[in-house]
Amino acid sequence: MSDTRRRVKVYTLNEDRQWDDRGTGHVSSTFVERLKGISLLVRAESDGSLLLESKISPNTAYQKQQDTLIVWSEADNYDLALSFQEKAGCDEIWEKICQVQGKDPALDITQDPIDESEEDHFEEIPETTHLVELPPCELSRLEEIADLVTSVLSSPIRREKLALALMSEGYIKKLLGLFRGCEDMDNREGLHHLYEIVRGVLFLNKAALFEVMFSDDCIMDVVGCLEYDPALVQPKRHREFLTKTAKFKEVIPITDSELRQKIHQTYRVQYIQDIILPTPSVFEENFLSTLTSFIFFNKVEIVSMLQEDEKFLTEVFAQLTDEATDDSKRRELVNFVKEFCAFSQTLQPQNRDAFYKTLANLGILPALEIVMGMDDLQVRAAAIDIFSYLVEFSPSMVREFVMQEPQQTEDDVLLINVVIKQMICDSDPELGGAVQLMGLLRTLIDPENMLASTNKTEKTEFLSFFYKYCMHVLTAPLLANTAHDKNSKDQPEGSAKINPVCPDNFQTAQLLALILELLTFCVEHHTYHIKTYIMNKDLLRRVLVLMNSKHTFLALCALRFMRRIIGLKDEYYNRYIIKGNLFEPVINALLDNGTRYNLLNSAIIELFEFIKVEDIKSLIAHIVDNFYKALESIEYVQTFKGLKGRYEQEKDRQSQKLNKYRRDARSLDDDEELWFNDDEDDEDGEAVERRMEDDFSDSYEKFMEAKKGAANGANGANNGKSAAIPPASPTVAPNNSSSSSVKTVALPATPVVKTVGLVDYPVDEDEDEDEEEEQSPRKRPRLSS
Repeated sequence: MSDTRRRVKVYTLNEDRQWDDRGTGHVSSTFVERLKGISLLVRAESDGSLLLESKISPNTAYQKQQDTLIVWSEADNYDLALSFQEKAGCDEIWEKICQVQGKDPALDITQDPIDESEEDHFEEIPETTHLVELPPCELSRLEEIADLVTSVLSSPIRREKLALALMSEGYIKKLLGLFRGCEDMDNREGLHHLYEIVRGVLFLNKAALFEVMFSDDCIMDVVGCLEYDPALVQPKRHREFLTKTAKFKEVIPITDSELRQKIHQTYRVQYIQDIILPTPSVFEENFLSTLTSFIFFNKVEIVSMLQEDEKFLTEVFAQLTDEATDDSKRRELVNFVKEFCAFSQTLQPQNRDAFYKTLANLGILPALEIVMGMDDLQVRAAAIDIFSYLVEFSPSMVREFVMQEPQQTEDDVLLINVVIKQMICDSDPELGGAVQLMGLLRTLIDPENMLASTNKTEKTEFLSFFYKYCMHVLTAPLLANTAHDKNSKDQPEGSAKINPVCPDNFQTAQLLALILELLTFCVEHHTYHIKTYIMNKDLLRRVLVLMNSKHTFLALCALRFMRRIIGLKDEYYNRYIIKGNLFEPVINALLDNGTRYNLLNSAIIELFEFIKVEDIKSLIAHIVDNFYKALESIEYVQTFKGLKGRYEQEKDRQSQKLNKYRRDARSLDDDEELWFNDDEDDEDGEAVERRMEDDFSDSYEKFMEAKKGAANGANGANNGKSAAIPPASPTVAPNNSSSSSVKTVALPATPVVKTVGLVDYPVDEDEDEDEEEEQSPRKRPRLSS
């Protein structure tokens, strides 16, 4: 399959009237038994899979365009196109199609499409309508010609007939000759008619006519005709703009004359479509679909021709990075690469992939690293746009380059750090460039677009790289603007509200808001790395300094950062917040806000509401213990009362849990209790053992009485222990009896005290009597066994 004549690209027209590339392969025409007819088959050159199988129907209208395109429709909304690499291959397949349909290969269309609305009265049309008779191309007949062209636009059949008539008689060039004469004589009426004629011919939507009208010797006359719109008092000066104002700059001389001609043609046709022609109405929106396709295929061809010319592109990048290149030249080179990348957007994904790989191989990223650090604002802006194209298409390619960069002694020479510096140093008061760069950084550090299948280590390696070499550059402005907080602990209470560092400058506040937005994204998507960074740098404390900012949006960004951290419900973060008492600046901001019902008020209350609803016990206990007195007066929402309720519920639950442990200890049977008593007495060697031995020596009945007496003594010890051993400080129990004294002193060393110390709640007095009956200190060691 090395025959390049048969090499084609298969395109389909999507709903947005844009051509989608379905792949590259080789076309053949052969009889397919299943379809019962000669069919066009295209097999992919990569794996031989079938890209297209289309029967050549006798009634399908095929069109040949630009010598290398064959276009047809297989259904109402399904248009197909074959783009041939060589004209010879296109001619060969076209002859086969015409042979099957019994048509003349000299024509560029094989069928006359019939509009459904006209099928009913088709029989009424005389046979002579197979040709549209054009009036002679004379000055006196221009009005008649204009009426004819305008009248056929509503009928698909007549549009086809008129297009064939215009092509067969070379009518277009004759009309353009009349235009030159009318303009010389300043014949405004004739010029107005020619405007209507040329506009109508464009709306015929025929590629064959476009080939003539947009050729080098005709296109400027076509533009001239379109200057004389009858609705305008004075004609526009489009030709003057195209020839004098718009300059074609060759940053590197283009030796290929065909490429140069294609670039000129595409620019001018795009100008006609975007500037000269009025926006089509709803009824005319499909009249210029072929014009859109014409521009699309031209752009694809330009990109392909430039991409294949490695000498040209190599020279571009060599001059771009050469220190000897003067600023104006470098500006033109960067703008060229930017325009080149913009053209590549017309390519399909697989072609764009090859395009960007070509640029990467030529050194686009090292070149951007140099150019983005230059002082010229225009050069930097264009470089950022190019970087945007690269990141949006293939963030992995950029990440791979960054990690392969040699680790310099100065981190700011790394590409990502250059990008961060540009974001921080953006001179635009609205930070337009910084917002764009922040979005690109976010894309680069987003784990969602890191390839897990082909390179399982990309996420780990890149994030480790980013946090080691780049994160300190990103957070530098934030840390610099909150540096005074280090000494805030030494300042008198209330002095934090006087904040000399919190930026009053709107631009700085905006920058910090962008950085906080990126850090908030990191909290949500980078678990280990950002957690380590926050803990090591005490970052949340520094961020919460910004709660004092006069810019509410910045205070909200700081609050959002904390909210995202709490939203993870991670106990490591919770302990960090509790230890640092980091709710204080938030609660101060709430109290300072007063009774104002605004976004800050709602956002802070939502934070506490989340803690209540999610029942984050450690944070609830911390908030109620330390701040409830300041918050209990807030009654317009039930959030803080709810937090107090949660706190009390947990307190009751822990108390019940403690009681349950005590009741479980009572479930030991008497024999087990006796065994434990014996075991403890052996270890302790105290008076209880001697007393029980004397009881056993008497009789069984005396033993039972002695046992009950021992149990009663133990209950007395339990009461003493409950009152005397709070979880925080061990104390000596009251000496109710010799046995209770021994047990009380021995218990603090056992694991049971740890269990009791989980809750620092006093036991209610009305439960003391029940506990006296149920508890025994000699049973407690069982809880740890």
